[in-house]
This record gives sequence, C-alpha cells and structure tokens, in this order.
Amino acid sequence: MTKSIQTSSFLAILFALFIVSCKPKNAENAVSGDAAAKAYVAPGKFDQFYNFVSGGFSGQMSVYGLPSGRLLRVIPVFSVDPEKSWGYSEETKPMLNTSHGFVPWDDLHHVQLSKTAGEYDGKWAFGNANNTPRVARIDLKTFRTAEIIELPNSAGNHSSPFITENTEYVVAGTRFSVPMDDANGDIPINTYKKNFKGTLSFISVGKEDGKLDLSFQIQCPGVNFDLSRAGKGKSHGWFFFSCYNTEQASTLLEVNASQKDKDFIMAVNWKKAEEYIKAGKGKKQSVKYAHNTYSDATHSATSEIKTQVTVLDSKEFSDICYFIPCPKSPHGCDVDPTGEFIVGSGKLAALIPVFSFDKIQKAIADKSYDGDYEGIPVIKYESALYGEVKKPGLGPLHTEFDNKGNAYTSFFVSSEVVKWNIKDLKVLDRAATFYSVGHLCVPGGDTKTPAGKYLIAYNKITKIAICLQVLNSLKVHNYMISVEIKCN
Repeated sequence: MTKSIQTSSFLAILFALFIVSCKPKNAENAVSGDAAAKAYVAPGKFDQFYNFVSGGFSGQMSVYGLPSGRLLRVIPVFSVDPEKSWGYSEETKPMLNTSHGFVPWDDLHHVQLSKTAGEYDGKWAFGNANNTPRVARIDLKTFRTAEIIELPNSAGNHSSPFITENTEYVVAGTRFSVPMDDANGDIPINTYKKNFKGTLSFISVGKEDGKLDLSFQIQCPGVNFDLSRAGKGKSHGWFFFSCYNTEQASTLLEVNASQKDKDFIMAVNWKKAEEYIKAGKGKKQSVKYAHNTYSDATHSATSEIKTQVTVLDSKEFSDICYFIPCPKSPHGCDVDPTGEFIVGSGKLAALIPVFSFDKIQKAIADKSYDGDYEGIPVIKYESALYGEVKKPGLGPLHTEFDNKGNAYTSFFVSSEVVKWNIKDLKVLDRAATFYSVGHLCVPGGDTKTPAGKYLIAYNKITKIAICLQVLNSLKVHNYMISVEIKCN
C-alpha cells in the first residue's frame, strides 16, 4: 500500500508539472492583458467610432461601438421586427411595400454613410436590399429608417448603395441583367444577348432633408454589375463598377460565365450623364416602383407607386461609359483616398490590377481603344494600368485603405488579409483569418482621410466580424485567434 501511495503521489506531481508546463505563456492576456485593455470602454464613456454593419438575411442594420464591440442598436429596415413593431403596426407597414406588394424580408448587404467633400458628415446611412431591389436612408438624428425607394429595371441590387463625394447621388447597379420593365410579354432566356440589359440607377439625395428621388438610369449591355465606388478628389464626377459575365451566358453560369481571362471595370462619367439629363436627352420609360417615407411628425409611413423613369442608353452617348479590361471575374472595385488609383479584384485571378485615373483620362483623349463592346469603347489594358500586385494571394475580394498609403485586401480562397503599398505595389504583410474572409472595413477607409485605427474583417459565410486593431501593429483578437501584421 505504501509503495502504491508513493507511486500515485509521484504521478500526481508529474501531472501537475505537465499542466503548468502546457499553460500558454500569454493565457492571462485574454482577460487582463494589453489587448483587452485597448478594447475596454468604461461605463459612461463613449466609443471612438460607430460601425454600421449590414445584417444580411436579417434585413436590418446594426450599430456597434469601436473599440468596445458593444452592440448599440439594431435598426429595422427591410424586414419585420417584432421588438419594434416594424412592419407589424399599421403605421410602419407601408415602409415594406413594393410594386409586388408587401415584402417583409430582404438581404441588407452593404452600408454607406453620407459625405461632404469626401468626408463623413454624420447625416444619413444608406443600405441596400439585395433581393427585391431597394435602397433605404436611415436618419442619424433618430437612428430610424426614414425612406425606402424601389429600383425598376433591376434584378438583384448588389453593387449598391455607393455614394458620390458630396452625396449628390446614391448609385446602384443591377446585379443581373434583365429585360427592361416596359418590354411586352415574357422574354425567352435564350434571347439573352439581344434582349437583356443592365441598368445603373442614380438616386439624388436632397441636400438638406435627404429626400430620395430616382433621377435617372443608364442602360448598359447585358453584363452583371458586382460592386462599385465613386471617384473622389481628381476623379470626382466618375464612378467605377466591376462587371462579370461579359460572355453573356444564360446557362451553366459556373462554366459559361467564366470563359474569358478578362472581364471589365466600367468607368462612368456621371457628370456628363447629368448634363445630358438636364438637356432633356433622356427618354421617359413606363415602369412601376414604390417610394416609401416615414414621418417623425405623424409617426406613420406612406407609400407611393411611381410609374416613370428617365433612361439614357449608353450606346447613344459615346462619352458616358468606358470599359477597362480587368482580370477574371472582378468582384471588388475600390478607389484609394487620393482618387488616383482604382483597384480591381478579379476573384478568379492571382494578381491585383491597379488602374490610374490619369492614365484612363489620357487613354480616352488619345482614343487608345481595343475596339468596343456593344457600342461602348474598351480602353486598352496597358493604357489604363498603373501596375499589378504580383502573387498577393488567391481569391481577392475587397480592398480598404489606411492613412499611410497602404491597402488591405481580403482573399477568400487563401483565407487571409494582405497588406500592400499602393505606390510600389509590394506586399508588406499578411494575416491568416482561418475562414473565408469577405468584406473589410477601415473607419473612413472610403473617404479622403481614413482614420487608419481599426480594420474590421467579416466572415464571408457567417458575416461575423473580427476587429483588427491598427496602431503600431495590427492584431486580430477574437478569443479564438491571435495573429499579427506589422504596420510600420
């Protein structure tokens, strides 16, 4: 018995030593260390930033504090919300009205904030409905949805809502090309190349009251518009859209819509389009769409069905739209803080092309074209290209910018965030995310002066956010992972 007790005691001591030796060296940091301290905001204190986040299939918009990560508010937008009676009460039901009737659900996919002189002005937030194409305006005085406008001639509303430098327009591109709404009867899918068109919607925003109005649409060839960004600074007055399915396939899209090595970035001179509209060059088209508004004075909503839109056909105006070849199936299309560099992200390409606004303007002036695509000039790739980021990763999606001339791109295949320098196009660092990363967000990343303090990376599948703090180093802290990117 004595020998057995001695053996048991010896094993217990060894087990205790094993447990101590296996304890992570930084285990105490998860609760009391530097990372937790940086994210802590004491009661009664304010966060430095509000992060407005799309709710995806919930149809709502959420507001989180940074750096605390506290959920401050869920704003009901496109879906019913029993907590706030949104869509249940008779006063709010009209907000979910569409030309197809009452639609109590949608996918709020992207969020943008209003701007003045290329900087956030704190007036309004905008969100898109990805299923039944709509755009909403949220009043940041009340943090309530003030207005929802439906988009005709559209199927899917992914490249939306993107904002011009002074919030002159909220711009939305149809995800999928469709027959125009005034077409008679059913249109066979096998006539896609002839009858299906893509449209870009320009929604004007009232300078004082924010009131939305579908000012005009541009009719384009039947491609898919994925994402977009407005120019800023020197490129103010232009918009840039990523386009895919330039094959105009209508069957077996996984194969047939990925045949070409390059698709397009479309550069749109919206200032020129605006001139044509003011000169009466647009054509009136019969459509049907809902425009819903909520009144804080009456605490009730009204819905109006509108029946007309003004359309410019891009084929009839040769100085509105230009195509720029972009490596395979571009997803993101992002403009750096200076407005000079346009980053295309071919999600089936293993490089990142960076285009120069100055070179695009020179190419247009010199007519450095590679023919046309359904009447729209195609600028030669080399004439618009600033350069390529070589071997950055696999599956580039979205790019955000800091205030030091650096870019951060998400890669959903190689599951990482990669940091690179805009001027020399060199990869500086990378951080594994261990999931299919999608969107990124740097506070002010789409303005002229990014804050450059935090980077938020969103899981492409679950849309769960991870906060990557950008100070002297960039760290990911989400309890489960801890990696580092050097920023200096």
